[in-house]
Amino acid sequence: MKRSRRIIDFRQPSVEEGIPEPSSSAEIEISSIEGSLEDFTQKTVSVGTQCGSSFGILSLEAMRGNPQAIHFYTGLEKYEKFMLVLDTLSPMCNNLNYRGSKVINVCIGDQLLITLIKLRRYLPDFELAFLFGISQTTVANIFVTWINFMYEIWSLVNIWPSKELVQYYMPESFKRGFPSTRIIVDTTEIPITRPGNPVAQQVTFSSYKHKNTVKAMIGATPGGLISYVSECYGGSVSDRQIIERSKLINVCDSGDSIMADRGFNVQDIFASRDITINIPMFLKGKTQLPGVRIIQDRKLASKRVHIERIIGLAKSYKILKSELSPYHVPLASRILFVCAMACNFRESIMK
Repeated sequence: MKRSRRIIDFRQPSVEEGIPEPSSSAEIEISSIEGSLEDFTQKTVSVGTQCGSSFGILSLEAMRGNPQAIHFYTGLEKYEKFMLVLDTLSPMCNNLNYRGSKVINVCIGDQLLITLIKLRRYLPDFELAFLFGISQTTVANIFVTWINFMYEIWSLVNIWPSKELVQYYMPESFKRGFPSTRIIVDTTEIPITRPGNPVAQQVTFSSYKHKNTVKAMIGATPGGLISYVSECYGGSVSDRQIIERSKLINVCDSGDSIMADRGFNVQDIFASRDITINIPMFLKGKTQLPGVRIIQDRKLASKRVHIERIIGLAKSYKILKSELSPYHVPLASRILFVCAMACNFRESIMK
């Protein structure tokens, strides 16, 4: 008997596992912007100077003049880039509804710093608590609250660029060989702690990684901008199943082409919309491919490698390479999305 393969969607965490459910958008209060633009700018600029605790070793103020430290702990290139990220979340971050008790002894700048350090270095809560002079409970409270908050705010931004913008920023090598490319896609897997539930063990076990994982699809424009991030599913899910559940067929226009790896054999799904899938050719029983096709596949591989470089950039945030704890698994989709958005703030891999 052929065993059917189930898919776990981590948007709805299992109650049986005892894993806390991620905060819903209703738990995050977004206050209206009050006051003049001058008042808003004054509040934003003053965030850095108000940070810092006499009880902690690390703070945003202490790292202000040290771009190497900013890059090491957050992945962002310098202090000004950190403030740019904070500006996209202001002033809503001043009125958060925290997962636990209200945080009053850590400034907003340091709270974002703690969140980015957790993503970038995946330090234990104890170590972060020691570095910032706060409790482990406060660290966990800040991280869960900010991941939900950053996801809710940044997911309101339409990161899918128009065809005109994609073509305007398209490198010349793409324009010569693959001018209709709208997006390059590939899947990535994030290791997780082995679930206690036998069913969860089965659907999260990846035959490719030989461990329990969650799997998602990331897409980027030829210019290097991450323009699509799917939800996370159990590691046993196939590339085709993720494509079937994606929104790509709705957002791509007629005449577009999607560049992918050989596993994305989904031409039949997009054929009705006149969307082409550019993937390497299958042998299909042949012992050797025609020379012309081999050259074409090599050109395709040289362009498709950019999505692997972008995923590698995203995985410089070590939380995506380390085993996610059961407490963080329900947040996997949101953590991946926040890391991808953080990569969009960084310098592009494409010149």
